[in-house]
Amino acid sequence: MFKLTKTVSIVTGASKGIGKSIAECFASAGSHVVCVSRSKKSLKNIQNKIINNGGNASIYACDVSIADDVTSLINDTINNFKQIDILINNAGITRDGLIMRMAESDWDEVLDINLKGAFNTIKKASPQMMKQRSGRIINISSIVGIKGNAGQANYSASKAGLIGLTKSTAKELASRSITVNCIAPGYIDTDMTNKISESSKQELMKKIPNGKIGKPNNIASAALFLASNEAEYITGQTISVDGGLLIN
Repeated sequence: MFKLTKTVSIVTGASKGIGKSIAECFASAGSHVVCVSRSKKSLKNIQNKIINNGGNASIYACDVSIADDVTSLINDTINNFKQIDILINNAGITRDGLIMRMAESDWDEVLDINLKGAFNTIKKASPQMMKQRSGRIINISSIVGIKGNAGQANYSASKAGLIGLTKSTAKELASRSITVNCIAPGYIDTDMTNKISESSKQELMKKIPNGKIGKPNNIASAALFLASNEAEYITGQTISVDGGLLIN
């Protein structure tokens, strides 16, 4: 179950955190993973790790907020591998601050990377998937896109936008056997959450029924299921992987 043999996956934001874990997971399941980040240098470690573990991976420098960069990424992937089976939109940044003090540039940069980046990749990759009459698109949102968070108006808006983008594109692409789904992680042990003070983490864990902060592999496992043949009848959905935080 949950094998990705003979597939080609594109994973954005693959150099660390959730993206890195998804890339490793998919490679272990048999997919050739195109690891994407703004810098090739940042991707070498993940590529080497995948190859050393017997998997297949290539790396690609791309700023997903720039349409021409994404066009090159998609065209080169098709030219090299003749297919695109799975697209993971994980690239994301934060520029936190209260709305009354938030610089316009901080709003624009977060929306450009987190939301416009997904628009760019889906727009460019979907024609190939439609031609194949198959595909899996998985957008990595966040629970703050569902419930909001003070000091993160830009980030929350971008992640809420991904949920709307997921639902609309799922309707557009379903007739070609392309599924589009969303994962909304809760608090996951990554560089972003490592900025939270230890006392704040302890308070946060009191609100999580599971009683702990999640790991990147928890998100990767959900993504693997949604990318697999077993999930062929699931589309337009947002799955929260949050230890029960949203229900508390």
